[in-house]
Parts: sequence; C-alpha cells; structure tokens
Amino acid sequence: MKVGIVTIFPDFVKVVKEYGVIAQAVENGLLEIEIFNLRDFTTDKHKVVDDYPYGGGPGMVMKPEPFFRFFNYYTKNFGKPYVVLTSPQGRRLNNSIAKELATKEKLVIICGRYEGIDERVMAFVDDEISIGDYVLTGGELPAMVILDVLSRFVPGVVEEESVKNDSFYNDLLDHPHYTRPAEINGISVPEVLTSGNHEEVELWRRKESLKKTLLKRPDLFIKHNFDEMDKKALIKLFREMSSNAR
Repeated sequence: MKVGIVTIFPDFVKVVKEYGVIAQAVENGLLEIEIFNLRDFTTDKHKVVDDYPYGGGPGMVMKPEPFFRFFNYYTKNFGKPYVVLTSPQGRRLNNSIAKELATKEKLVIICGRYEGIDERVMAFVDDEISIGDYVLTGGELPAMVILDVLSRFVPGVVEEESVKNDSFYNDLLDHPHYTRPAEINGISVPEVLTSGNHEEVELWRRKESLKKTLLKRPDLFIKHNFDEMDKKALIKLFREMSSNAR
C-alpha cells in the first residue's frame, strides 16, 4: 500500500514511519510512506501556502495553487490516489473506516491548517475524516492517527489473530490481559489462565470482553452479532452474577 501525507510540517509527521510496527512494515515493503512538503509546490521565494480569506474574517486560508500543483505531480507520476482530508467536519474515524481505507492501493492524506483549505481543492478530495469532535491546530496528528489505525488492517503488518482480538474488531472491547508474575501484592492472575485448558481460557476471555463492553460501551454491545461462543459466555456470566448476588 502506498500512502502519501501532504503537510507544511514534514519533520513533525515523518516520525510516524520511524518507530514500531509501521517502521517494520515500511522496511518489509508492506507499506510505502512518503511525506510531501506542500511548500515544495509553491513558486514564490517565500514559499507561501496561505492567504487572507475573501469576504474578510479572522485567520488564514490554505491557498489552492500548491495543492493543484501537487496533485498534478502525483497523478502524473503515480496515478490517481484516494484522497482524504483531515477535517473536524468529516466522518468520525472508527474500525470500519480504517478497514475501508486499508483497501486503497494509493492513499493521500492532506493535513489541513489554519481556517481550512480553499474550497476549490475539494474537487480532489474523496473523503473527509475526523478523529473526534474537537478542533486541533492542524491535521498532522489526525493524519498520523489515521495511518496508524489503518496500517493494522494491511495484510502482514500485524498478525491477523492479534487484530481479531483488538477492541472494536467485532463491536466488543478487548478482554483483560495478564503476564508474569502470577501474583503481585497479593493479587493473582485468574486461575483459568494458568489452567492450560484452552477452551476454558477462550470462554473466559469472551465473557470478560462481553462484560466490559456491556458496562463501558453498551452502544457497541447492542450492535454486536452474538455467536454460539457469546451465548455460552453470557450464560457463564449470568451464573456468576447470580451466584455472587446470593
């Protein structure tokens, strides 16, 4: 998958491809990430990318010419990409959107700044993505978040089994995790996890996942499609609750 990020602060963004699983994916050829400095597509000696808004008002607006030159360059050299603009007006990022973006062969993410971009640039934009109902000083952090989230769905970047156990994968939150030592400060790891009974471990994990989702995100719980394992886990959970209530 080829991903481009368009920004006026390339040094801010480039760290996203230098650490962790994304760095490994780049090294292994699973992801190709290129950071484009929008100022490289200006023609004046000061490399200006913003100007005052027509009609007056506060703030500045990102000029259209550098974007037009960028897309002309990109399309000529790499073909037409799927273009995402980071924007508080966009769809709120979630797992489904990330999976969708991960299927794109060529993806370009534009980092918005100032009061926004000239509306004429929207002719190139296929999608607007928000990471929450708040306003940041720029789109660089959202672009990095979008890239990080979608990278988990690019085949080979993360083990498939790990992705399936992530929170939100099946509209469920992740189950609790434990590691060594088996006891610390008088608090022990649940006995089932050291039992060696893989079926019971899987049932316990599903039960805890359902319980967490029900308590913390009932909206997800309602959306979840319950399979046979879920039903067995719920029976176990209800029996435990009934026993504790006595």
